[in-house]
Amino acid sequence: MTQWTVDAPTRLAFDDVTALKVRTIAGSVAVLATGEAPALDITSITGQPLVVSHDGGVLTISYQDLTWDGLLDWLRPQVHAAEMTVTVPRDCPAQVGVVAATAVVSGVSARTSVRSLSGPITLDGLGGRVEARTVSGDVEAQDLNGQVTFNSVSGDLTLAGGSLDRLDAKTVSGSVTADVHLGTPGQVRVATVSSDVALRLPARPDAKVSLRSTSGRVLSEFDCLRSAHAPASRMVNGTLGAGSGQISVTTLSGQVTLLKRPEPAPPTHGGDQAEDAQTKGETR
Repeated sequence: MTQWTVDAPTRLAFDDVTALKVRTIAGSVAVLATGEAPALDITSITGQPLVVSHDGGVLTISYQDLTWDGLLDWLRPQVHAAEMTVTVPRDCPAQVGVVAATAVVSGVSARTSVRSLSGPITLDGLGGRVEARTVSGDVEAQDLNGQVTFNSVSGDLTLAGGSLDRLDAKTVSGSVTADVHLGTPGQVRVATVSSDVALRLPARPDAKVSLRSTSGRVLSEFDCLRSAHAPASRMVNGTLGAGSGQISVTTLSGQVTLLKRPEPAPPTHGGDQAEDAQTKGETR
């Protein structure tokens, strides 16, 4: 095992990285997939030095004796902050844990896990299994493909683009907004206490739908779904397409909205446009 103690801006290069583990307090962490040699760039650091180890392909970046379960013990007046960028192979699994730092993970196709207390999380172009857990940090993601698990107390989840085989989201007061394609069969399960949920699906999805709110409104742009009102709940149920997938949303007081993406416009043929232009020229 090779180990470094870093207390100043530093660049470290590695022959190979097969797994990444990062635990930090404040500042920023960017994990980027690359086809070049893996590297760590620390551009700023204050407070305690970082300990970097490379053992059997596993790259670990953390503070001495810092574990995820002990992060709260580090919340003291002294600021422990670092700004870093880690480049890894696309198929490198990544685990990132932060307190208040900004976390960005982009281009990784292997399993990705990000945990945060209050720092915001940005995920871009990931594949495989993606797990994001926060207390109050928001998660913004685009072009995710595979399975996504999200758990939060008050942090919001925003998903745009990509195709998901499965989405599991649980929050207390954090909102969930997703505009995605679903795999076949695709599953979406969202449960909140008081936050709103908005899902936007293709015009012709294929899933059984169950939307329920105890006291909030439940709205759907799909006419084939049935609305029902009971003394203790409001529901929208039904089947879209063959019903091979599943969409389930439950909330106590939040509003649930199911939106329909417009049908794609038919392709325009360049030959027809040229022919029309030639015809117009001849008539003149």
